[in-house]
Amino acid sequence: MYKNITGFAKKPVFLMYNFSMNIIQEFDTIAAIATPIGTGGVGVIRISGDKSFEIIDKIYSKHNLEAGKISHGWILDGDKKIDEVLLLPFKNPHSYTGEDVIEIHCHGGINVVRNILDVVLKNGARMAERGEFTKRAFLNKKMDLSQAEAVADLIHAKTKDFAKQSAKNLSGVLSTKIKEIRKDIFDVLSKIIAGIDFPEDVAEPEYNYLIEEFEKALDKINQILSCANSSNIMRQGIKIAIVGKPNVGKSSLFNTLLNVERAIVTDIAGTTRDVLKETLDWDVAITLIDTAGIRDNDEVGKVEEIGIEYSKQSADEADLVLFLYDVSKGMDDEDKAILDLIKDKNHIVIANKCDLVKERKDSIFYLSTETKEGLNELKNKIKETSYNFSLEDTEFITNTRQQNCLIKCRESLTQALDAAKIHQLQDLISIDLKSALLFLDEITGEVITDDILNNIFDHFCIGK
Repeated sequence: MYKNITGFAKKPVFLMYNFSMNIIQEFDTIAAIATPIGTGGVGVIRISGDKSFEIIDKIYSKHNLEAGKISHGWILDGDKKIDEVLLLPFKNPHSYTGEDVIEIHCHGGINVVRNILDVVLKNGARMAERGEFTKRAFLNKKMDLSQAEAVADLIHAKTKDFAKQSAKNLSGVLSTKIKEIRKDIFDVLSKIIAGIDFPEDVAEPEYNYLIEEFEKALDKINQILSCANSSNIMRQGIKIAIVGKPNVGKSSLFNTLLNVERAIVTDIAGTTRDVLKETLDWDVAITLIDTAGIRDNDEVGKVEEIGIEYSKQSADEADLVLFLYDVSKGMDDEDKAILDLIKDKNHIVIANKCDLVKERKDSIFYLSTETKEGLNELKNKIKETSYNFSLEDTEFITNTRQQNCLIKCRESLTQALDAAKIHQLQDLISIDLKSALLFLDEITGEVITDDILNNIFDHFCIGK
């Protein structure tokens, strides 16, 4: 069942709701802690909804707040003072959610913010759900759906570069391009419909014109999709597992890449018995995984055996495997057996401890975790092997949902293009164009189902 939610936006937003859903509850007054839980200098409690000013009037030491003007006073629970605060009042539609909003800036102790939230809830607000503030901002047309998704990307960005790219989407870079493509398609569709509905007054557009316009639109869609792979890598990051026999320098390489003594390093075989993971910011998020040495002999204990199984699993799940062997001893049968395990994976073979050998072969990648020889070359090789793209060339950041919509839009446009090339009836071509427009509207949220909407905002944190 499609419902047209009106009264909250200039344009209607079409959502698919279950019959049992309480739509009134979607727009009552909500509250939540907007800052991370823990000890800090400042904590923020956000209230949004029609009763925001009514609630604050009951619990704040001052009255007659002026929108847009910071106020200093006390939060009260009856006659009891809870905390000295700053208040930021916003009147609709000039707020993040497009509703009346009150932000309470208090001291950042965990119990302080909880006490203030309890007072707010007790006086007429309900606890906000995940992402509900941003969801209301979308429903009230303060942002489109691609910008709302950019908020989540910005919050969860694992690297500085992805945070910057996400900010571009929040500012409307992607939605502006989508709207540009939509306008181009809509203009063509309008001319087709006019020619069909008013044949005596308006001529149907020439097929050469249709072909040219469809090709232009497809080029723009392909331009966005060309950044899909780099978008996914920047969002998800890359898992890199370091594998090899015991004592070949895996933990030393792990520590060297991290530039910190994270893993224990000894000359005793089997020192590493569990999987260690740390994250690096190398333009993209790198999850570096140190694994237990893989060996097969009777001296392996139960704990080390489990660690070896974890090592094999980590190698199997990794996007890139760094295989180390001790070049001073040469590659033996055990090394070859490990290399055989990862032969179908994206991997780099590294001859470690090269400071102990004099002869070098051009076909081998040499590294010394002791002297750092080959370390910079290894970093470059990792980048070339796993994420060989330029951040400057990644103009558009998209997620899987947006990419699927663009792919479906491209399919509909391609069908329209093929039909125009054989001069098919323009009435039939218009069907594909309408389909293409619907897929673009899914990206910006002009047409969206309740399930998709909830799935998007369920990934937000409470308070955002």
